[in-house]
Amino acid sequence: MGGFLFGYDWVVIGGAKPFYEVFFQISGSAQLQAWAMSSAILGCVLGAVFSGFLSDNYGRRKPLLLSAALFFIASIGTGLAETLWVFIGFRILGGVGIGLASAISTVYIAEIAPAAFRGRFVALNQLTIVIGILSAQIVNYLIAEKVPLGADEAFILGSWNGQMGWRWMFFVCAFPSLVFLLMLMLMPESPRWLLKAGKTEKAMRILQRVGGSDYANSESATIQNALNQASEITSLRKLIALGMGNVLVLGVVIAVFQQWSGINTVFNYAQEVFAAAGYGISDTLFNIVFTGSVNLVFTLIAMNKIDKWGRKSLMLAGASGLAVIYLFLGGAFYFDLKGMVVLVLVVAAIAIYAMTLAPVTWVVLSEIFPTKVRGAAMALSTFALWTACFVLTYTFPLMNEALGTSGTFWVYGLICAAGFWFILKNLPETKHKTLEEIEKLL
Repeated sequence: MGGFLFGYDWVVIGGAKPFYEVFFQISGSAQLQAWAMSSAILGCVLGAVFSGFLSDNYGRRKPLLLSAALFFIASIGTGLAETLWVFIGFRILGGVGIGLASAISTVYIAEIAPAAFRGRFVALNQLTIVIGILSAQIVNYLIAEKVPLGADEAFILGSWNGQMGWRWMFFVCAFPSLVFLLMLMLMPESPRWLLKAGKTEKAMRILQRVGGSDYANSESATIQNALNQASEITSLRKLIALGMGNVLVLGVVIAVFQQWSGINTVFNYAQEVFAAAGYGISDTLFNIVFTGSVNLVFTLIAMNKIDKWGRKSLMLAGASGLAVIYLFLGGAFYFDLKGMVVLVLVVAAIAIYAMTLAPVTWVVLSEIFPTKVRGAAMALSTFALWTACFVLTYTFPLMNEALGTSGTFWVYGLICAAGFWFILKNLPETKHKTLEEIEKLL
């Protein structure tokens, strides 16, 4: 459910964009558009900063409860906003919830899931994100009244879409926020965190529920042995001094690359991308639902293959596939090829991303850090991820204005090629390995 809210809140703004921009009178300012779109991501950065401290000191469950509350407040506040800066303020608040949930949810799943199913379980979190994305796209499409082709800003401002439609797109998120809050009441704490905190009896009861008595005894012994080897390390300086700088760099680069692979601009700036391809607002909203459906289908495929094909091979396939797609997509915009050509290429890019970089990045990040530093290291990587996402989201309209849509996608293609080389040289295969075995590899 946390992943669902993450996906919904992150993408809902894309459908509301053509309407709230007219309402707040920012459609002529690329900079203000960038701030409105990227404000939630700034909140994600703040949430990621505090996620390590909160998860290491208060467990995984309580910070997730906080994120659910922030989701609810932000949904209502954003929908009620009458000025741009109030709108941005509540988007930042909701982003804090996203930052907390994104960092802590994957850690929690990785710590409670058996090794043989860990990749699939962490990918399940990505599946809920994708379902949230698609849900937001469908809700936006259903809420929005049809916009005539060629409608000007005055028409949009005076329409139900321009006055109330975009508000209801945000209001709807309040309902799943409450459901998430109620579900968290029934969720157990991470057994690894409980053992680290000295709460052995609680940890054993949870492990027994997961895999039975034999599994609980074996897993608790393995975890306790790893915890006994060294005390909790939270200082970045200490991590580097103890030779963990390489694994931190690996995690940070992978996190940044997932964002700078560029596909998230399609979700957030679909209007600009499809408008450049000749589509109107209503057709764009339909296309967004279609791309979201493709995103869901290929995420389901990824869940079935991630523990079979491995993490490294899927990430290499994603990096190379996107590099090629962006080469052709940039060419399509450069030669003014519109309509179906652009849609097919965008769908292909989303399919590749959904099957590779989207779920696998979170799996890798949840696996590569030792138990004693996982909370702090995951927080650092998530901070890097959301910082990269903020920069990506903020700079897209500026890059699009300076380089054109073709040049922007060619830049993303070069980044994907560089990401392929880095992963090939630095990422080991981690499938079917316990967290303690992975620690020895790195």
